[in-house]
Amino acid sequence: MTATDPLVSALAGLVIDVVWFLECCGGDEVDPDSAVKMMEGIGGELLRLPLDQRRRLLQVLKDLAEAETDSARREFLQSFPFACGLVEEQQG
Repeated sequence: MTATDPLVSALAGLVIDVVWFLECCGGDEVDPDSAVKMMEGIGGELLRLPLDQRRRLLQVLKDLAEAETDSARREFLQSFPFACGLVEEQQG
């Protein structure tokens, strides 16, 4: 995958969709402990990406947030890098 490969944006969007779902669903839809474990696992995998790929992911997340029309989802996208440990300070 290259830096401009549309697969990068598509996969980043899918990761966000999964984490957004796990974050927003109720305990009757997904066991809360299982949701937390899954989100921690996703965050851990993202932290294992090489630095150049993490930078690319951060740019894609920024682009997705800028294009997002739903304010709650835009805020989620903006906070995602900090929440996952991809950045040390909340951007904003």
